[in-house]
Amino acid sequence: MTTRKDFLIQTGLLAAGTVLLPSFTMLPNNQEKNLGVQLYTFRNEMAADAVGTLKKIAALGIKQIETALSQNGRYYGLQPKEMKKVCEDLGMTLRSGHVALDDQWQQSMDEAAESGQEYLLCSSLPFKGQTISNYKRVAEAFNKAGEECKKRNLKFGYHNHDYEFDTHKGKVLFDVLLDNTQPDLVYMELDLGWVVVAGKDPIDYFERYEGRFPLWHLKDMDMTKKESTEFGKGGLDIPKMLRHKKASGLQYIFIEQEEYSSTPFESMAHNMAYMNNM
Repeated sequence: MTTRKDFLIQTGLLAAGTVLLPSFTMLPNNQEKNLGVQLYTFRNEMAADAVGTLKKIAALGIKQIETALSQNGRYYGLQPKEMKKVCEDLGMTLRSGHVALDDQWQQSMDEAAESGQEYLLCSSLPFKGQTISNYKRVAEAFNKAGEECKKRNLKFGYHNHDYEFDTHKGKVLFDVLLDNTQPDLVYMELDLGWVVVAGKDPIDYFERYEGRFPLWHLKDMDMTKKESTEFGKGGLDIPKMLRHKKASGLQYIFIEQEEYSSTPFESMAHNMAYMNNM
């Protein structure tokens, strides 16, 4: 009889000799439906073999997929509808995607609509400048993008890093962005790891801007190195964050990890075990 651990070793998800947490070896079938992954976590693997990597991701219990721009395009060399079908055949939903608000924006929207995804997210500021006036200009562009997406039955959003929490003339720039964007047009994906690295408290934002954060990037951070790490090893109090998910307006969690102790698959196995153990 092949055990789950044997299967993971055979498919290359884990190295032989790896000790799994008990909660992962007994991963329940009724995994929380909103738990997903940002595919940048598996950027090299997706570039080498998109379909094969998605199969391994599905084997980890992941249910929601968020894409990122890659060297092989927005959908890793696949067509939008093809990407959707591969995910569906594996029991996953192509829910969201990261793109740029640039000269290919129209194509990004058209492809996102074709793929059937719900959210289309800008992953970096379209204009540079750490000033209040620039962030107001960005907010105006985001409101327009939100209107354009709405016509295509898409929800437009923005994913933060740490620099948005810089201060200009006594005002936190991320607050400027929130204050000048329309909640029904611009949905925020809060990267909790970058918030804590910036010295801010995500819960403060959940309370002051209630319901504005339907998407999370759940990312624990090594506060010394200022880089991502496996859940429970860094400075993010994940259980505390989850106790405030209602105020956030949370719909979907996308786990993202950019640096790893060994491999992205072993790190994700640890992260999934951590989530299920809670």
